[in-house]
Amino acid sequence: MFDRLNRRSFLQAVVAVAASTSFGCSEEESSQDGSKYFPQSICSGDPRPDSVVLWVRAVDPENAGADTAVRLEVSTNKEFSSLVLDKRFSALASNDHALKVKVTNLKARTTYYYRFTFEKGGETYVTATGRTRTAPAAGDDVAVKFAFASCQDYIGRYYNTWLKLLKLDEDLDFVVFLGDYIYETTGDTSFQTPTSTRSITFSEPEAALKHGTGSVAFYAANSLSNYRDIYKAIRSDKVIQQVHERYPFIVMWDDHEFSDDNWGPNATYTDGVKKEEQVDRKKNSERAFFEYIPLDNTQAAEGAIDVASAPVYPNTLIYRDFEFGKNLKMAVSDFRTFRPDHLIPEDAYPGQVAVTAEVLGQFLPGLPAPVQGLLQTETFAYVNIDAPEFAAQKAALMGAFVAEATKSGLTQGEATERAQASVKGSLALFYVNQVLKKVNEARAAAGAPAIPAIAATGAPRGLSYAHMGKAGLFGIQGTRYIVVKPIFDLFAFIRYTLTRGASEDALGQAQQTWLQNQLKATNTWKIIVSSVSMTSMVFDLSQKMDIPDPTLRQTFYFNVDQWDGFPTKKQELLKYIRDNQVQNALFVSGDIHASFASVESGVPSLTAPAISSGSIKELAGMAVIGAGYLQGSAVHRYVVAELNESLAAGNPGMRYVNGDAHGFVILELKGNEALAAYHLIPSTEVTKDYSLKTDAELDARFTRVDFRVTNGTITKL
Repeated sequence: MFDRLNRRSFLQAVVAVAASTSFGCSEEESSQDGSKYFPQSICSGDPRPDSVVLWVRAVDPENAGADTAVRLEVSTNKEFSSLVLDKRFSALASNDHALKVKVTNLKARTTYYYRFTFEKGGETYVTATGRTRTAPAAGDDVAVKFAFASCQDYIGRYYNTWLKLLKLDEDLDFVVFLGDYIYETTGDTSFQTPTSTRSITFSEPEAALKHGTGSVAFYAANSLSNYRDIYKAIRSDKVIQQVHERYPFIVMWDDHEFSDDNWGPNATYTDGVKKEEQVDRKKNSERAFFEYIPLDNTQAAEGAIDVASAPVYPNTLIYRDFEFGKNLKMAVSDFRTFRPDHLIPEDAYPGQVAVTAEVLGQFLPGLPAPVQGLLQTETFAYVNIDAPEFAAQKAALMGAFVAEATKSGLTQGEATERAQASVKGSLALFYVNQVLKKVNEARAAAGAPAIPAIAATGAPRGLSYAHMGKAGLFGIQGTRYIVVKPIFDLFAFIRYTLTRGASEDALGQAQQTWLQNQLKATNTWKIIVSSVSMTSMVFDLSQKMDIPDPTLRQTFYFNVDQWDGFPTKKQELLKYIRDNQVQNALFVSGDIHASFASVESGVPSLTAPAISSGSIKELAGMAVIGAGYLQGSAVHRYVVAELNESLAAGNPGMRYVNGDAHGFVILELKGNEALAAYHLIPSTEVTKDYSLKTDAELDARFTRVDFRVTNGTITKL
């Protein structure tokens, strides 16, 4: 043993001498642990055949206000004896000491190793050794393998899924991260539970947005420092550091990089109680994203990327495309920046008629006879509430509006002003008479006479927001989640037609043209990266007679913040793919914290589950119980306990659904065949730190589900 150790020491000394000769830094000097000066380690991204972006955050804690001089070395071997780059850069304090370097003139489909060093007091401190890989050259007929994942909430949760990817040590070309790289809140009690080891504290809480009061109060990032704090906390995690050190990433944002369920610079925290257009906040979120994410969206030249000059909202252009040899053209699309508001405004008055009889009449002849008959029933009747004979009813509606609005946080004056703007004109009797019924219950208890309901006889027919599932003045139900599918689809189509598509222009015209051009590529596979899922999530409760409330016996979209929220545009995009006979088009998506494999109108779609964020089964359970439907009730059974079965039944194109697991997907493209492997761990395991457990314990909790995608079909293997 002594001789073997001496021999090993001798060989190490030889390597050290060779290394010092090659790049001027002895093994003794380079072996100093640099984690103090590189607290977020390193990463790489946006691999192309001749370039890649390398990232580091370098800061001297004893001189944090100054720029940090670093040295970057890039080599074709991990010993750094064959350097292709050896250059010095400065990590600017104005960029939070984050540095992105675009390295060019590289060889295609080649693995490179890189590291940054910092010198102080005669010592050289080094980062971990990173590994990255360039893309194959155009036309190279090689298989391409990559992982895709999304949604990695840090608060109270661990990155056990990333740990599994590390243990697999797959030979991946890259990792696609589909969005929600960070979560902008520090402890939103609706889905986050901070712990002593997994929490985020803002260095400038006074600059953040405060929501809620007492035990349910939390902060949302607002200032640039707030957003930077979140990135720094997440990238301090050792597991995610190792994943970044091993694989290049291609990253797209979704909503939480800025604000939950956003559209452009508009947040949705108050669900319409207040106007939430926050342009400066949006710019801050993008600046931090560009500082911390290793991407090149400015076609930068070789060298340090000037983050400060990168365009931010409203001039942002982050959608981009990649080519990996003959077999892959990948279009990374941006769903958030250009999209319009949700079709049903969060503050829309439920009784407001959104489609009048005159407009509806233009579209009725083109609808199936049973639908025409349904729309002529009393359910869709409405009246002009300003007519003199309805004065008592209008007063009652005004009073109910003010009472509900003040409970939502508006002052008496604000609530009255909103009521005057909303309770007028054409209102649906389906909603009006429900409100009057509740008003009369209160009046009866007080001994006051009832206010008569309004008869539907002779009244015109139209569509109101209440018909689409909106019951309250403000909220997510009936606006962004749980909307009545057939009425919403009709409403969306009518709006789309009348606005010439503007109401559902999810991508913006320039991006849509760009995407269509990408689909014309001759590469074997055309992968469309979408941060939100293309798979329809439908609950068909229309025939569930054990649900006592008839208003719930409907067919619902679960989430219209994703592509289901723009159903006409979605079908238009799918039709373009079919009509142009785009071969091997495939959507890969995230966002919804569930695993889906589906064929949507002839086009395959794969949706990855969340890395760590709460599964939809967890979130649906909280929402359903919060609405009063406890375990054992029919609603809880269909929406929560039997969630997978219900979603599968509601979408005939569904081939697989798992709404209660975390994980990632590995996709391998081999000619006309794509092989997808879902690696899944139960949601119960996300709050346990498996980095403290054995590999066997981690492996025992994971399952693998495999699919083959070919000729527009998905087959479970």
